[in-house]
Amino acid sequence: MMPLYVVVRIRGLSGVRPDVEKTLYLLRLRRRFTASIYHDSLPGIYGMLKKVENWATWGEIDKETLLLLLSRRGRILGDKPLTDEWVREKLGVSGLEELADKLLNGELHYHKLEEYGVKPFFRLHPPRGAFKNSIKRHYGDKGELGYRGRAINELLRRMI
Repeated sequence: MMPLYVVVRIRGLSGVRPDVEKTLYLLRLRRRFTASIYHDSLPGIYGMLKKVENWATWGEIDKETLLLLLSRRGRILGDKPLTDEWVREKLGVSGLEELADKLLNGELHYHKLEEYGVKPFFRLHPPRGAFKNSIKRHYGDKGELGYRGRAINELLRRMI
């Protein structure tokens, strides 16, 4: 099973270099507190993540958090929620749980569901309880930015 990364933009627009802004745009992280999901196997994804590491954080998402993210924050065109019925009708899977399994197994890519009308990003709240550390430092250096591994799930649960 290949890792499924969730990338969350933490910092805003001020002072973003044009090349970093373009990479954030390509990752569909166009404003603060948005998240996107990408597989580790996508060509160039690691380089893109390294380029935006001073503006975003990422890590491997687990099934429970992915299911929570899809059910509470997943949207389709018209800003309607992503539901089991819609997923059954349009995508041909039994529900959000099977969609989460297929995403984790690499059978589906979330950003490619845009052609079916699924929004390829998630709008999140600022984290409940605020950030624990500085949003200008890296995760391993008592900050919030960059790669954080499985700890991303705890942050996501506070932002959903």
